[in-house]
Amino acid sequence: MSPLSDDFLWGGAVAAHQLEGAWQEGGKGVSIADVMTAGAHGVDREITPGVQEGKNYPNHEAIDFYHRYHEDVKLFADLGLNCFRTSIAWARIFPNGDESAPNEAGLKFYDDLFDDLLAHGIEPVITLSHFEMPYHLVEKYGGWRDRRLIDFFVRFATVVF
Repeated sequence: MSPLSDDFLWGGAVAAHQLEGAWQEGGKGVSIADVMTAGAHGVDREITPGVQEGKNYPNHEAIDFYHRYHEDVKLFADLGLNCFRTSIAWARIFPNGDESAPNEAGLKFYDDLFDDLLAHGIEPVITLSHFEMPYHLVEKYGGWRDRRLIDFFVRFATVVF
């Protein structure tokens, strides 16, 4: 067996809505993941019309990466990871999705996260959309059925890259 090449990427992959938590912090808006309930054996997940009392929304807290990413990035480095794939939560950058200006606190969170990864020798690999969007875009425009979402997504992509 031949050894791995020096440019082999060894890492992990997550989605912002599955790990960040902090669903109402740093100016983040509600995403469709924030209104999706937990499922279990015999209990389907459901997307509710807004957050409903008595329902369990696991993405609200997730693993609290938003507050603990420094610790987690150090653990990734200790594991020898050299890349980390995550998504950028659209609702953290544009809380409603149709604003003209981004949420600076959201941009700062990702700048700080990416700087921390790079400082530990870990290359960020970024996904823009991991099956979530600001809930407002679904309520007001019907989601991707409305072609205006293309312009909103282009604005999001342009800002983060």
